[in-house]
Amino acid sequence: MLLRTTDPFRDLDRLAQQMLGAAGTTNRPAVMPMDAWREGDRFVIEFDLPGISRESLDIDVERNVLTVRAERVARNGDWERLASERPTGVFSRQLVLGDNLDLDRIEASYDAGVLRLVVPVAERAKPRKVTVTGLETGKDEQVSIES
Repeated sequence: MLLRTTDPFRDLDRLAQQMLGAAGTTNRPAVMPMDAWREGDRFVIEFDLPGISRESLDIDVERNVLTVRAERVARNGDWERLASERPTGVFSRQLVLGDNLDLDRIEASYDAGVLRLVVPVAERAKPRKVTVTGLETGKDEQVSIES
């Protein structure tokens, strides 16, 4: 199970950025769009991070909180800015992951500006069969118990 951390000011910040054209700075994390879905026994999470170098990605898991950080560095040099719509600076996102996920086996890949995390369902959370022994006959019977 995947739970989103709620930040009551995130939507307000996002609206202010859209209205005022404000870009992310190194002091305030910028927007990091995300999609998440379940495919069988795994959860897939994708973050849009165009223009981010793979070396700037930092993914941490502490207890059941997943934190993704990235940085898009502003261009430096002898040039004149004509337009600035792409935010620069630090991007950060935190997700609270459920206890039924195997946080030790998270896989991460980055291609074409998309960070993809695959989080498998923990073995203890998968449905399993329990054998019940009959007392009268002494025979084993298979009974399916799903958790």
